[in-house]
Amino acid sequence: MAEDTFIREVDDQIRQDRAQDFWAKYGKYIIALAVLIAVATAAFQAWKHFEETSAASLGDRYMDAIAMSNEGQHDAAISALNAIADEGGGQYAALAKLRIASETAAKGDKAAAIKEFDALAADKSFSPILQQIATLRSGLLAVDEEDYGSLETRLKALASAGEPFRHSAREALGIAAMNAGEDTKALDWYQSIVEDTASPQGVRGRAQLMLNILAGKGIKAAG
Repeated sequence: MAEDTFIREVDDQIRQDRAQDFWAKYGKYIIALAVLIAVATAAFQAWKHFEETSAASLGDRYMDAIAMSNEGQHDAAISALNAIADEGGGQYAALAKLRIASETAAKGDKAAAIKEFDALAADKSFSPILQQIATLRSGLLAVDEEDYGSLETRLKALASAGEPFRHSAREALGIAAMNAGEDTKALDWYQSIVEDTASPQGVRGRAQLMLNILAGKGIKAAG
């Protein structure tokens, strides 16, 4: 028994000596790593707080710009929105750029607004959904500015089955087709709206009205 006790004590001493040697060699690195982790954690928390605070501030400024627009102060709104966009990053910067193009349209310069929306639609830094919104907005403005063929090139992809903005795109294409005297194409677009079970009630109602007008001209769906 005394021998077993002696062996255990020797083993314990060896382990202690090894632990001391290990700590002597690597202890400073372990401490440095622990400090680094603590600093990184603190930095992340600080960054998160900054992001939340910054987003809230940008949100307030964005809404202030919208209020200016609603009061007809389009130049002031554009100036405020440009300041948000110039700060870069985040969804508010992207929304500000979209709104600037809308303000340009509100000032009556549709051609310039279309160019601005087209540039945003081609901007790969934008999320796909915001690119689609820019495409739709340029298309809606172009209904009275461009021929039917050009508008179809703009909006046909958005009007495809399953696309989130297909209802508005189809309605715009239907209007453009009728303006161009392309009654058969208008019929197809309005029919696609009525047959789509997901079409909003307002869009569906307007499409049905246009189908009735086309029917009065003898333009009806086959069957």
